[in-house]
Amino acid sequence: MTAQPRTEFEASLQRQGSSWTRTTTEGFADAVADAVVEPAVATDLSEWGLDFGDAPVTVDPTPAELLEATTGVAGVTTGIASYGTLAIPSDAKGTEPVSLYPERHVAVVRESDVVADVQAGLDRVAEEFDAEPGSVVFATGASSTGDMGALVSGVHGPKQVHVVVVEDR
Repeated sequence: MTAQPRTEFEASLQRQGSSWTRTTTEGFADAVADAVVEPAVATDLSEWGLDFGDAPVTVDPTPAELLEATTGVAGVTTGIASYGTLAIPSDAKGTEPVSLYPERHVAVVRESDVVADVQAGLDRVAEEFDAEPGSVVFATGASSTGDMGALVSGVHGPKQVHVVVVEDR
């Protein structure tokens, strides 16, 4: 049974072909286990109070494990409701390569980190960069390009995107 969107963010994810799961902190490990295709790698999300438990993921993978992974699980700093866009930070944990290299990206976003529109998302990133300069990739749906004629998926990033929305309030 396909979930029906409850929020603008979920409706936007549905329009651009991404799937999603809504869960709590307690249900996080099960939601990840249901979303990954093995082998799977992940970045550590313990600073968000999230534990992978028995989910079949390798946290803090080696480069070889990243190359072999089918799924990458990583937290995103902001979700933009109007387009279902995800802000993927470039950080020392390897969020960017874990998110963009494997063919399936399972993005984790805290519900409180979803903002209404692009301007609110840019304002939020500006605040983060004021505190600590960095870089971020805005990704909307699976990677695709029509540069060579027919639409091709997965050229510059994942072919599939699943978002785990963690209710945190």
